[in-house]
Amino acid sequence: MDSSSSAGTALDLAAPARPETPQDGVRVRREQVRGLDGLRGLAALYVVLFHCWLYTFPGYPDSSAPPWLDGLMFGRLAVVFFLVLSGFSLAISPARQGWRSGGVGEFLRRRAWRILPPYWAALAMSLLVSFCVVPASHFGPPTGTTVLVYGLLAQDVSTAPTPNGAFWSIGVEAELYLLFPLLLFLRRRWGAAVLAACVTLPVAASGLLAAGASPVEGDNWLAPHLAPVFAAGVIGAGVISAPDRIRRLPWVRLAVLAALPVLVLGVLQGSVWTVNHYFWIDLAIAPAMAMLLAAVATGEPAFLVRLLTTRPVRALGDLSYSLYLIHLPIVMTVIRRVAPHFVARGLPTFCFTLAVGLPVAVFTAWLFSKIFEIPFKRNRSWKSLTEHGTSWWTDWMAKGRRGNRAEQPAEHR
Repeated sequence: MDSSSSAGTALDLAAPARPETPQDGVRVRREQVRGLDGLRGLAALYVVLFHCWLYTFPGYPDSSAPPWLDGLMFGRLAVVFFLVLSGFSLAISPARQGWRSGGVGEFLRRRAWRILPPYWAALAMSLLVSFCVVPASHFGPPTGTTVLVYGLLAQDVSTAPTPNGAFWSIGVEAELYLLFPLLLFLRRRWGAAVLAACVTLPVAASGLLAAGASPVEGDNWLAPHLAPVFAAGVIGAGVISAPDRIRRLPWVRLAVLAALPVLVLGVLQGSVWTVNHYFWIDLAIAPAMAMLLAAVATGEPAFLVRLLTTRPVRALGDLSYSLYLIHLPIVMTVIRRVAPHFVARGLPTFCFTLAVGLPVAVFTAWLFSKIFEIPFKRNRSWKSLTEHGTSWWTDWMAKGRRGNRAEQPAEHR
């Protein structure tokens, strides 16, 4: 998804929550929620695999891929998970502060600072690849409208040839950020049930009024439909500051029970039916995803939390946003420009892409994150960023001078 993809999420990393003073007899957990970054990293990796599958085997959703690869076709659900995770992560700090955001303007400024610099850098890279190497859209190469629409994050409200098929969910998430303060207000004023009803009932009603009760989605205007998904994450974050009797609920089993009817229906109806009914599948699977996040936030299941906090998975989570942003131009270049020179179409191309494109995408995302993402995560203003850059450059130059002196013969010192 996001492109088919967040994928997404969306991929959005919430700032660490500030510890709060316990209130009303509820012991507020001060530790950072473990495992969320790992989940984000694994979801981003699945999106990469989905795109390797999607662009290798034509005919989606009735793909020409071997049936044993059908498990890779649900990239859309990975993006839905990104959006649930985004709502959950962003709501952690407000949940500890009585569902207050600390100021709408400050929230939006922090989101823009965190999301836009890597996004704009990835947009420039995607435009370059789409112009010079391989178009990202069957509508042809990007146009001036593409630069304007995608530069302003307006791709969910206006149509233009895409420079990167994964960017659609970034536009959706940007719109949901604008909605986030209202969601917090509803949660604070009237509770989780009213919040869920306010965002879900209008969407469900619009779906039931569509022809055959099966809405046909276009390339944009998806944010209203996906708002309940984002809100499910916000509601799920309530477990962070909930009393122990709520935190001790069997969230893993509840998540399985909530997901089981959706999974059974998907198996009985088939993958093509599932893809063609994502409108309802998204809404149905979101509560199970929110419960899974609640389980991880409370340390269950222990084996999953241990896996998610291992060093490789945490490292993948650290670069998940960059991986989501820049992987698709790399994957498409490998599939359409490199692989034809070495292997046959179909499964050989897929295996070649996994062997070449996947590691290149991960390494490039790591390098990209070092330049365009991590500095903006570690510094919260241009002043701090500039001072940090100046300090780094000064230290680097000083080390270079010391190294040169050490290499000189004594008589030349």
